Amino acid sequence: MSSQTFVLDAGQLGTGEPLYIRGDVRYASEPVEARPVLIFVHGFKGFKDWGFFPYMAERFAEQGFYAVTFNFSCNGVRVEDFDELDRFAHNTYSREQQDLALVLQAINDRSLPAAERADAGRVYLLGHSRGGGNSIIFAAEHPQIAGVVTWNGIARADLFDEAFRAQVAERGVAYVPNARTKQNMPISAAFYEDLEQNRERYDIVRRLTELRIPVLQVQGDQDAPRLKASFRQLSAAAPQHETVTIEGGTHTFGAAHPFDATTLQLEQAVNCTLKFLSRHM
Repeated sequence: MSSQTFVLDAGQLGTGEPLYIRGDVRYASEPVEARPVLIFVHGFKGFKDWGFFPYMAERFAEQGFYAVTFNFSCNGVRVEDFDELDRFAHNTYSREQQDLALVLQAINDRSLPAAERADAGRVYLLGHSRGGGNSIIFAAEHPQIAGVVTWNGIARADLFDEAFRAQVAERGVAYVPNARTKQNMPISAAFYEDLEQNRERYDIVRRLTELRIPVLQVQGDQDAPRLKASFRQLSAAAPQHETVTIEGGTHTFGAAHPFDATTLQLEQAVNCTLKFLSRHM
């Protein structure tokens, strides 16, 4: 299995500071042939090197995919963990959708490493948590996407409660604690402004019902109650799409960061995803 890194220009912040999408591609070394593309879309407080993402990308690359992992340009990570929290404060769904479009364009332009190994006619998304919601929105607007898999995905774009929203409205910023890094992660008013301006666009439940491509939703039965309720809402609204429940599966299917070993639940999620993609390619 081979891997290479890439960096894409993602424009600028309002301050003029440059933004970049940093990513990796992984693929089986032999034979040299065009492979279906699988783009991994991380969630809130996620990044391309978090926990199971490198392991997952290697697993799917070994199974014949051109696997792409990347950091959203304002996910707060430059090298490791959260060393760019000033950028994290400016993150919005619109910026993440734009970043995804830049990754897809790089695939189409054959500007990613080992581009000859990527089949732009077979591009799939695998989104975790908020990345699942982003994947549904993106696929609804990009007919090139051939299929979507969500792992413990969201049904509502607004991840926070009314008290948090009121705090942002009053102070211009509020903070989300990161239990692992002990950092307070800023959310600015730009997040809510983007939600208000794109309320219909970010209606994840409705966007899922619009999709006529294959979709698989994988849900751990030990995830947070809010996300399990999201799963039920999405499943009820779009029963034409496939669902799998992982018994004993937490939000990360038992995996942690740093990643030390796989788990039974993670392997079940990987295997049902591989079977789904193999059926529909």
